[in-house]
Amino acid sequence: MAIEVSAASAGQIEIGGDFTVNRFGFGAMRLTGKSIWGDPVDPAAARETLRLLPKLGINFIDTADAYGPFVSEDLICEVLHPYDHILVATKGGLTRPGPETWRPLGRPEYLRQCVMMSLRRLRVDRIDLWQLHRIDPAVPRDEQFSVIAAMRKEGLIRHVGLCDVGVDDIEAAHKYFPVATVQNRFNIVNRSSEDVLAYCEQNNIGFIPWAPLAAGALAHPGSALMQTAKTLKATASQVALAWILKRSKNMLPIPGTANPEHLIENVAAATLELSNEAFAALDQQGRDAL
Repeated sequence: MAIEVSAASAGQIEIGGDFTVNRFGFGAMRLTGKSIWGDPVDPAAARETLRLLPKLGINFIDTADAYGPFVSEDLICEVLHPYDHILVATKGGLTRPGPETWRPLGRPEYLRQCVMMSLRRLRVDRIDLWQLHRIDPAVPRDEQFSVIAAMRKEGLIRHVGLCDVGVDDIEAAHKYFPVATVQNRFNIVNRSSEDVLAYCEQNNIGFIPWAPLAAGALAHPGSALMQTAKTLKATASQVALAWILKRSKNMLPIPGTANPEHLIENVAAATLELSNEAFAALDQQGRDAL
């Protein structure tokens, strides 16, 4: 399989001030089975997808203990350990009683268990980026931040990220540790985290948009998205990713798949160059669709 695209085309971003990665990563949620539960439907394709990552210049992988649960971390370790020049970020703080069920659990002893078990599954001595999957509303957030800070001081965690948070959460966390990344939902038709993105830009925090491919009503004939895709001879998904990359230098998109060909198609978005006019048209139409 000839590889003619590279995540390096998207440029680079610095995580936590001391780890530079290409600004196009890989989300490992889809490596699991239906409903993000159990083993992948096609294990061979999932493993081949992971093997392709270094060849495509992807050196940032985002996973979580809740994906599977545990399946995603186990596969990443099996295929890519010892992760030469790859930053493997993982998350903890959600439990999975069953398919389609995601429950936050932020008790300090559980968060410590999440970290210790991820260390074991990934076979590392320190997690380079550990993200709190959700702030548990049933546990004071300061208690959650405090145990994370303690694990960072112990050397179990290198950098800390937060997921699905507001600016006030980030500022509260800063009392305990530097926030290296924020992972919130963001795409052409979902701008609910514009204020968080602006804060990240002002404070040199990486912004990891989840669901970056969502286009909603824009994915129809005659829309700016479809017209731009036709002009660039690209797919609508590729244009949506190109828009994310152009939207902010702090963006680190992590589109996921368990299909090698789809992975290559996603990475090709890093080579697309949106004109300012196309970007503005997409931006406006996305806002109109809100």
